Amino acid sequence: MTTAVVVRAEGVTKRWGTTVALDEATFEIGSGITGLLGPNGAGKTTMLGLVLGLYRPDGGAITVLDRDPWTAGPEVRARIGWAPEHEALPPDVPAFDAVRHLAEVHGLPNTEAAGRASDALWVVGLGEERFRAVGTMSTGQRQRVKLAQAIAHDPEVLLLDEPVSGMDPVNRRRVIDLVKKMGREGKTVVVSSHILYEVEAMTRRVLLIHNGRILAEGDVREIRDLMDEHPHTVSLRAKDPRRLAQAVVSSPHLISLTFGAEGEWLTVQTARPDDFYRALPETAVAAGVTEMYSPDEDLESVFKYLVAR
Repeated sequence: MTTAVVVRAEGVTKRWGTTVALDEATFEIGSGITGLLGPNGAGKTTMLGLVLGLYRPDGGAITVLDRDPWTAGPEVRARIGWAPEHEALPPDVPAFDAVRHLAEVHGLPNTEAAGRASDALWVVGLGEERFRAVGTMSTGQRQRVKLAQAIAHDPEVLLLDEPVSGMDPVNRRRVIDLVKKMGREGKTVVVSSHILYEVEAMTRRVLLIHNGRILAEGDVREIRDLMDEHPHTVSLRAKDPRRLAQAVVSSPHLISLTFGAEGEWLTVQTARPDDFYRALPETAVAAGVTEMYSPDEDLESVFKYLVAR
């Protein structure tokens, strides 16, 4: 079954002074979930800004919902949801008020905006915390407030920049499941990340970007095949790191395990990241894991391989 093109870019270039952030990028994105995968500084956020109409291309053409996003009016922008990597929500404003206000900005009447804001915060797991000031929330909770404001007005196109960064494993799984659900409902979701596992958990279709160039696109399994020889590094912050270490030390795919200098961090190298992540949630709850991230060294090696081909 063919999918209508929602985002189309043809030879798009964007420069910041002498820096080429996007270099003649050509791609098409349809409904469902597409992962935008690349290391920090690859051009992912610039690409999303062009889709949003925040910037005008220096070359080439881009359309979203058959319109030029730079010149499109509010009726098109109201059909797009955006969760940026770095939040700028006012710290003294309750999460509910922030999400409600942004829903009104998207054109919803006051009463409907309030109902949608409440529903969205419950969906992301912050229903009981919705009247807390944003500034009193953890990094992972603020991430979910950003997601709530992006989905509250029920957009057709959803752009998520590093949406699960800083989240604990349980809420990371909650957000991943929510994104997959929206993809099944036919929305066009673009998820930007520098972590392969995060994208792989949501979708099999990826655009691989490096130094502003689209290096590859297609099934994420093809990228996974390129990574078979590289170990995967995961750092976890836990209330009881020794209990966490005891739970994972017997794993047959474990390569190494080290404790951080501060005592709360545990860094694991695994030869089979899928098995490690699959077994992690139960272990993470027992050990009180509060934060997790994966450095992108192994992903960088894939980019080096692709550039050298």
